[in-house]
Amino acid sequence: MSESSVFHEQNQLLSALPDTAKKRIFPKLKLVEMKLGDVIYESGQAIEFVYFPTNCIISLLYVMMNGSSAEISVVGKEGMAGIAVFMGGDSTPSRTVVQSKGYAYRMPAQELKNEFDFSPEVRVLTLRYTQSLITQMSQTAVCNRHHSIDQQLCRWLLLSLDRLPDNQLTMTQELIANMLGVRREGVTEAAGKLQDLGIIQYRRGHINVTDRPGLEALSCECYAVVKRETDRLASGYSNY
Repeated sequence: MSESSVFHEQNQLLSALPDTAKKRIFPKLKLVEMKLGDVIYESGQAIEFVYFPTNCIISLLYVMMNGSSAEISVVGKEGMAGIAVFMGGDSTPSRTVVQSKGYAYRMPAQELKNEFDFSPEVRVLTLRYTQSLITQMSQTAVCNRHHSIDQQLCRWLLLSLDRLPDNQLTMTQELIANMLGVRREGVTEAAGKLQDLGIIQYRRGHINVTDRPGLEALSCECYAVVKRETDRLASGYSNY
């Protein structure tokens, strides 16, 4: 997807804004390229901009003192990165990186905070999205504690697919292991099982999901919980 084919309505939050809010907010947005691996927030860093993805995926990671990490949540076309600016904080304890390249609309954080304080419609929309993000974070914690690497990989792949325009992911097994907070060997074994079953094709950092129903069948219930809550809250966007 080229820059010329990216537009505001590809982000569900921006698309759901009432026309009066769009007229105020859209001129303050800047389309920016999001490259794989780009760090947009570091832990404790003041948030200067918020990001509304269109066709990229942003990952929130918690990084331990020894350098190990685990993904807390993913953000794509359904939402935004930088909720701390209207939740009472100016920074976040997590690192925020680009998991899948593409484009996003960037907005000064203070401008969004002003809109949050001024507009009830913007406030309701962003808080609904925040609730869905909290659900994802909570379910991820449960999944990481109680489910196998095989199930975690299936959940992660499905959450990523929901935020991409096709069934293609560009991601090395090492990066997936960092996201899941597991050993690379575990991801290699789990991905090999999926490939043997004909559910994915993996080659040189490119993953093609060829059997999504099969992937959903092998995933734990955590994916369905997150998907159901995201869809439920997003369905209310049309009311604003």
